[in-house]
Amino acid sequence: MKTLIIVTHPDMKNSVVNKRWVTELQKSLEQFHIHQLYEAYPDEKINVAAEQKLVEQYDKIVFQFPYYWFNSPAMLKKWMDEVLTHGWAYGSKSGYKLAGKKIALAISLGVDEQEMGSQGLYKYPLSELLRPFELSFEYVKADYRPFFAYYGIEFNSSEEWIEKSVPLYLEFLKNL
Repeated sequence: MKTLIIVTHPDMKNSVVNKRWVTELQKSLEQFHIHQLYEAYPDEKINVAAEQKLVEQYDKIVFQFPYYWFNSPAMLKKWMDEVLTHGWAYGSKSGYKLAGKKIALAISLGVDEQEMGSQGLYKYPLSELLRPFELSFEYVKADYRPFFAYYGIEFNSSEEWIEKSVPLYLEFLKNL
């Protein structure tokens, strides 16, 4: 079965890594359905029913986005607030439409990995900073999986560095 990749990047045209990942995923559309939120909703008015119907069709869902200001782009938070509704995502016998679905995050970060953690500039490991995602998806009874993170884009955006990320990301998706 295909994997739904929900891409949330506010400036895909100028993206480095996320754009490259999408380009690679488009070569395997029999394996992946790519859904770009900012492209689908340039006015940021989310069609909740359409999003819920889309999500219901997949057993594996990956949220791909750049991580900055210790969070996801605003559109992903808006998507979660609006799409994960009571009675659909949680809170009733007919709810929990995400129950058992494998859900994971695929994140690009500008900072180097060693900057995350108790000895680094940012004090906390990425796993701790992503805890709200983990708790949210566990709350709706999804099967929250380990995340994929590719670090250092701010300091090393060479073509070689970006290309190094592609097989790592594809391997992550294969093992989801």
